[in-house]
Amino acid sequence: ISRGDSSASWLSLGFRRWVRSLRCLGMTIPFRISCAALTLAVGVFSIFPLASRANEATVIIRGARVLDVAEGRMREPCDVVIAGDRIVSVEAASDKDAGLPADVEVLDGRGRYLIPGLMDAHVHLIHVLDFAHVTASEILPLFLAAGVTSVRDTGDEVVALMAVVRGAELLPARFPRIFPCSPLIDGDPPIHADIGRAITDPGQVPAFVQDMARWNIRTLKIYAGTPREIGKLVIEAGHQHQMMVTAHLGPYQAQDAVADGIDCLEHIWSVFNYVIPEDVKKVPGHRATVDFNQPLAQELIAELAKRQVMVDPTLTVFRNMILLPDLAEVHHHPDNATVPERLREFWPRWTQLPNSPLAERRGELGKYRELTGLLHQAGVPLLAGTDAPEPNVPPGFSLHQELELLVESGLSPAAALRAATMQNAAAVQQQAHLGQITPGRLADLVLLEKNPLEDIRNTRSIVYVVRGGHVTRPEDLLRLVPTK
Repeated sequence: ISRGDSSASWLSLGFRRWVRSLRCLGMTIPFRISCAALTLAVGVFSIFPLASRANEATVIIRGARVLDVAEGRMREPCDVVIAGDRIVSVEAASDKDAGLPADVEVLDGRGRYLIPGLMDAHVHLIHVLDFAHVTASEILPLFLAAGVTSVRDTGDEVVALMAVVRGAELLPARFPRIFPCSPLIDGDPPIHADIGRAITDPGQVPAFVQDMARWNIRTLKIYAGTPREIGKLVIEAGHQHQMMVTAHLGPYQAQDAVADGIDCLEHIWSVFNYVIPEDVKKVPGHRATVDFNQPLAQELIAELAKRQVMVDPTLTVFRNMILLPDLAEVHHHPDNATVPERLREFWPRWTQLPNSPLAERRGELGKYRELTGLLHQAGVPLLAGTDAPEPNVPPGFSLHQELELLVESGLSPAAALRAATMQNAAAVQQQAHLGQITPGRLADLVLLEKNPLEDIRNTRSIVYVVRGGHVTRPEDLLRLVPTK
């Protein structure tokens, strides 16, 4: 979701002409990439030390209450032992610090709460930043500072994105894990020319998916201009390569995408827009009053649950950018102050202020929350994503807002945390490595001062963040983010 001027800079135009000149010479450039995107990638690599990212340290988190995500409860105090980037044991707490080697780091977890590292299932690390002239390296520490140890990028220019992905692997103490997605598979012209790929001929699909596989892309993203004819082929080809396929739907109806085997739907719109009867669409203000107790809605919800199609509501971006950006509590939210000033100043230029009545917009957001709750009650697996860094959606900290909105929608704090950990891990096919605190899994953890099961806002009470066994503090990470 984005609004604003998508025209390329003269520098980007010059680069595209250079690419075309190479093509004329018979040199193949598989993806269009702007100079701004290249600059973003270079900005990331310019701060990387030329050193191994291996971590052989041992860390013990002593005496913390550990969240059992699957059961939704806190275990009795445990000692969690980390060797390198993996959890090696989770055992009953003890005080056996005597005799430990000097290089073992012991974190005091007594009276504290340990949860798996959070994941944001919907971010874009090139798109908005490119236009704002902000590099990924400037905002990536914000994710870790907020306890977000992994992100799923849901559509960006692949060359620049993969440069950022590989760069982040070199700095696990500063940057989250990044799980990349394909560019947006769209109509012609793509809605977002900078990150979209026009695929209108069924014959284009196999080569595109094969190309994504060579980039080690594990998720394909169908976008809002794609018809069913193309979308169905993308799903089939993606599944042949063991890829996940997600979609921000447009003419491709949700009912059809579900029948065709889609794995995930992005934004509550990709459900909401397809449960409104045609006669209701003619009623002014219907989006704030639609009744979900009618066959069209009930049948789609039931089918999503039956097929276990994941839904990523991204309620935060709807509230903060689409529906209520004109409210002071949104555009002056304290979380917004965490981002560089350049990004904060750019956001209003990217935002089209709504002109419908405030009560109607609040009612529409209420309907999004209601539908999210109904999906959860029906057993549809929900994800936790934000669309950061769209306007008023600050990287990292907006995920805490999303968790709060999920709880307001009817999820328990335990269920909201399950969405941001186990279920998000499944969305990137990492459920065997992330999302739970058990031996053998990657040591991505967040130590909290307060119990998040008592109040979901307690996810903000971060003492330490552990990413791949590397221990950091939020205040140290925030110092890496430029203020200007």
